[in-house]
Amino acid sequence: MIANIATTPWLTALAHREPSEVAAVASRFEEVGVTPEMVRETIADLGATLTAAAAHCDDEHWADPFGGPLAVALLAAEVSAFASHVVSLASRVRSIAVDDLLEDFSAVDVAARLGVSRQKVYEIGRVGARLRASTGKGRM
Repeated sequence: MIANIATTPWLTALAHREPSEVAAVASRFEEVGVTPEMVRETIADLGATLTAAAAHCDDEHWADPFGGPLAVALLAAEVSAFASHVVSLASRVRSIAVDDLLEDFSAVDVAARLGVSRQKVYEIGRVGARLRASTGKGRM
């Protein structure tokens, strides 16, 4: 286990993770020789390098540059965790924006502009309203 995770590069490499998860995730990476830099690079290219290497999976050594199949699996999982984090953030922003739009436009108009159903607009807007309420930043 990492001695003092708060002072390591892992916090930067795993910034999309909950702080309580960082030590365990970093430990799994370190066990297979994956560095914080490798994680940052893999996330920066959204796993494109891993995908390109996997295209040659008929070569038994395709995963060696990354530390082997376990390292590749961990890196790919981290790209997925990062993507989930980004999707969650985007969803929150969209919900708040739709809540704002419903102040000035009908749900039918918003739905047409977003390419979703009127019911979906109401659903998204309700989430935005709840997010505002939970942060104390509701409408005045």
